[in-house]
Amino acid sequence: MNSMIIVLAIVAILAITIVSKGLRIVQQSQTVIIERLGKYYRTLNSGINIIIPFIDRPRSIRWRYNISGANGETYVRFTEITRIDLRETVYDFSRQSVITRDNVVTEINAILYFQIVDPISAVYEISNLPDAIEKLTQTSLRNVIGEMDLDQTLTSRDTINNKLRAILDEATNKWGVKVNRVELQDINPPRDIRDAMEKQMRAERDKRAQILQAEGQKEALIRESEGRMQESINHAEGERQAQVLHAKAQAEAKILVAQAEAKAIEEIAIAVKDTGASPTQYLVAMRYLQSLEAMTDGKDNKTVFMPYEATGILSSLGGIKEISNVIKGN
Repeated sequence: MNSMIIVLAIVAILAITIVSKGLRIVQQSQTVIIERLGKYYRTLNSGINIIIPFIDRPRSIRWRYNISGANGETYVRFTEITRIDLRETVYDFSRQSVITRDNVVTEINAILYFQIVDPISAVYEISNLPDAIEKLTQTSLRNVIGEMDLDQTLTSRDTINNKLRAILDEATNKWGVKVNRVELQDINPPRDIRDAMEKQMRAERDKRAQILQAEGQKEALIRESEGRMQESINHAEGERQAQVLHAKAQAEAKILVAQAEAKAIEEIAIAVKDTGASPTQYLVAMRYLQSLEAMTDGKDNKTVFMPYEATGILSSLGGIKEISNVIKGN
């Protein structure tokens, strides 16, 4: 009886072991490579899968993990796994020294984003996938940086990232890996180079500041001279317009005076028409009297000489009296 119980217990243990070994549950975005008697048999997809224990065995692959320590430092750990992660993976590589085309040693830290798209190739085409990717990234980075100067390296991160991604994607295609993106975290030239670059940057800024200040002064002088020129133009234009208006006013005044004199002559001619006197003699006499008044005006005694021809003018004064009488009579 006891022997029967022992046998049943052994059979139950064997059955449980066989079921546990033969039943495989694969999570989403993971896969397992199964070998039968040492040869590739099939790839397990996500979900429940059944294999034959002791005949079918999963093939392991070496994988790389980044572990953060208590002091903030990152440690790299390598381990053997049987479940291959098909999600995008990030590898943060340690700093490495590269030499630029102008012989400057620079430390660069790169980050790689890649994804396994063919698990069979990732297992059978390369023995140590993480190490191969790291070494390929380092050598490719040295080649790309070696073709560029330091200034070009510092200002062309996107160009470096695109070149590295294209090189790594082409090289890792055989390993069933798709490189999606490469990023350069830090580019650290030597301390003396950084100091020289900082001095150069300050000199460039001082130069730009002086140029801007000089341009500002030049612009201010130009604007000031333009202002003075415009002021002179406006002043001259104002004087011209004033002279024009003054000339127009004088011309209009003369015209009005002439019109008034013409009207006066016309009235005089009408007034003396019936007397037989000459209007011309009347006007000459009036002008003569006005001139004589101006000549004798003043505080000092003046001697006035009458020209010989003035007798004719004085004789016309009688005509003036007659004309006046006629005008009063009318």
